[in-house]
Amino acid sequence: MKQETTKRLVLTAMMLAIATVIAFICSLIPFLNFPFGGGITICSMLPIILISYLYGIKWGFFTGFTYSIIQMMLGYGTIGALFTPTDDAYQGVINALLICVIDYILAYTALGLGGVFRNKIDNKSLSICLGSIVALVTCYVFHVLSGAIFYGAWATWFFEDTVMAELSVSKWIMERFTGQSLSLVYSTVYNGCYMVPEIIITSLCAFPIAKIKEIKKINI
Repeated sequence: MKQETTKRLVLTAMMLAIATVIAFICSLIPFLNFPFGGGITICSMLPIILISYLYGIKWGFFTGFTYSIIQMMLGYGTIGALFTPTDDAYQGVINALLICVIDYILAYTALGLGGVFRNKIDNKSLSICLGSIVALVTCYVFHVLSGAIFYGAWATWFFEDTVMAELSVSKWIMERFTGQSLSLVYSTVYNGCYMVPEIIITSLCAFPIAKIKEIKKINI
């Protein structure tokens, strides 16, 4: 039992390290990153999903939560900017804390859902693939929620003064949505620009993972 626990801790630490390194490397590539946060990280979250698949959702949630703390530490510049003093200091701190909770802790902890189909679908490749989709879609939902609540003020600028303005769909959106609904559409589109490719890439890469011999040897 002690040996199994040690193996689990070592593998979890290794996967967290791999996920962190991939995310860090991708953060250094300009065209993968978006101006107001977020970016395509090319499967950086797959190692966390794999841990959830191997050891279950509870351990997956713990691993995802740990990863969220690491991401906040790596994004200290962005996190620090959230706590910049404003006219309403109290509200500013509350908003910053909520962004940290929704955009980081809840979003990345949700990666623990990667093991939701563990032992429920006989085809392990399909199990990991579908688990990846569920986990990342949930992560996406939290990003959309945070963006709609705290960054909705940028919606008009996004659809009228960026490259999005060249698309006919932007004019259609501006004619039909206002206020909170426009903020929600903005957040869905903005976060979708990097999360949808991330979901597709990760789920496709997750499919063959179960066929790796080393993974099969792990007692789950």
